[in-house]
Amino acid sequence: MKRHMPVWQESILLVVTALIMAVIVKGLFVQAFYIPSQSMEPALHVNDKILVQKVSYWFGSPHRGDVVVFDDPGGWLGPGDATVARNPVQRGLELIGLFPTGGHLIKRVIGVGGDRVVCCDARGRLTVNGTSLDEPYLLSEPGPTGDQKFDVKVPDGHLWVMGDNRGNSADSRVHTGDPGGGFVDADEVVGKAWVRVWPMNRLAVIRDPNAFSAIP
Repeated sequence: MKRHMPVWQESILLVVTALIMAVIVKGLFVQAFYIPSQSMEPALHVNDKILVQKVSYWFGSPHRGDVVVFDDPGGWLGPGDATVARNPVQRGLELIGLFPTGGHLIKRVIGVGGDRVVCCDARGRLTVNGTSLDEPYLLSEPGPTGDQKFDVKVPDGHLWVMGDNRGNSADSRVHTGDPGGGFVDADEVVGKAWVRVWPMNRLAVIRDPNAFSAIP
């Protein structure tokens, strides 16, 4: 006759199994993050909670228009941005992906390796490979996009990223004088923003724009 484990042993086994599965899900599939700044308004507000999926980049790199979460390339986060006060329970849940993680950045990919990104055309719009962008997701159109002129060629394996709130986003433009030239290594990308899950009244899938479909 097969003996059953005591209830306490079964409970421990279930908890350990759940933790292992949570770590696997966090590492390979989905991870929770919160929005730390106003740089991605109007789509994403401060303290919004989002899910980031990693499946899209298993066999490829980010595309133009993707909203991506990435590790700090070096000096992009200030001392107060890297960590947010959390209690021990929240820190433990964060480690296994069950509590939104901080210490990362979120921006929109404007250019990928080989692209030439220029600011701006006569109407204040960005151009990518000579094609002007109409960006319906911006906080204001064309807004302050043209406040800082640039003309860059994105190195292979790197990204040029910008926030949707162009007047309040410390993105690639701000870091052109840094050692990395403002470019983000594609390997630093954690995943693609997928769903805004909190607050509940703004629950929505984060959809890809059509702004980049005409880029050669």
